[in-house]
Amino acid sequence: MHLTKIKGLSTISTRIASIIFYAAGATLSLQAQQSQVAASPAKLLDLRAELSAPLDLTVPTDLNYSSSVGVAETDTAERFNLSGREDQPSRRTYSRGPNYNDKTHNPDGSNKYAFKVGGGFTLPVGGTHNYYQTSWAFQAGAGRNFNKNFGVMLDFNWANFGIQTNTLNKQLALYNSLGASDQNGNPLTRLGGYGHVWSFSIDPVYNVIQGDSSGLYVTGGVGFYHKYTAFTTPTLGIYCSYYYGCYQSQANQSIDWYTSNAFGLNGGVGYTYKFSRFANERFFVEARYVYTANSRRPYYVGTGTSPASNNPNYFNAFPQGSTPTTYIPITFGIRF
Repeated sequence: MHLTKIKGLSTISTRIASIIFYAAGATLSLQAQQSQVAASPAKLLDLRAELSAPLDLTVPTDLNYSSSVGVAETDTAERFNLSGREDQPSRRTYSRGPNYNDKTHNPDGSNKYAFKVGGGFTLPVGGTHNYYQTSWAFQAGAGRNFNKNFGVMLDFNWANFGIQTNTLNKQLALYNSLGASDQNGNPLTRLGGYGHVWSFSIDPVYNVIQGDSSGLYVTGGVGFYHKYTAFTTPTLGIYCSYYYGCYQSQANQSIDWYTSNAFGLNGGVGYTYKFSRFANERFFVEARYVYTANSRRPYYVGTGTSPASNNPNYFNAFPQGSTPTTYIPITFGIRF
């Protein structure tokens, strides 16, 4: 029993000793920390000062950047030359808008060169309407555009005409009275005829309105005009071909014709339409008034003395062929 008590007291004593050992270690550690803090009060004060100071949000001076600095750096970069030469090219300048100005475009982007082709019909007006009838017309031209509004065209125009019925009847009676006959020696029974005026003219063009799709322009100019009128009678002829052999066919044979050359004027207005804003081609319709200053020739068919006294071969049964001519060609076509 005593031995049991002694063992119990020994166990209790061991536990108490362990507790005292740990308590002593903790006390020594706490004292060491307190002594370290107490030994460096200056560091503690500096830390408190830094934490209490206001926050500085200004940008450091070595990180400042300005547009002037950027320009200087850019200028230095552009002037850097690996060849080592001192003379440097001047800086390039850029315009605000596109500047084409190449072989085919003007500075404003318009085409330097213009072309057109079209066809339509002619309307004889004034005194010309007394002997000519409406017929077809053809037009082609090429020119130079100086900008999007103004250009100059060299135009070729062909204006075809028929002959009025009353004029043909008068001419038929006149030719029969002069003893005209067909290929068989018989008096003429039928008479036909036609006329045309072909011309070359220089025509300035000014675009009054030129939108993305529609446009309006005016034109006019001066040119050389050749007038031709012929009267025909039907005849039978023999025609031969390689594939069909020889056969008889009826054709019109000219029995009298007249020519006259003159300078003339023209002026008109046109409308253009572009089917796509990205296309260069424009459909156009145009109407012009044309005046040719032909020199009048006197009428003479073998009676009288005035023209015959100067030229015994003079004959003019159609003085209208040399009178001034007025007509309006209306043309439809493509401009590009």
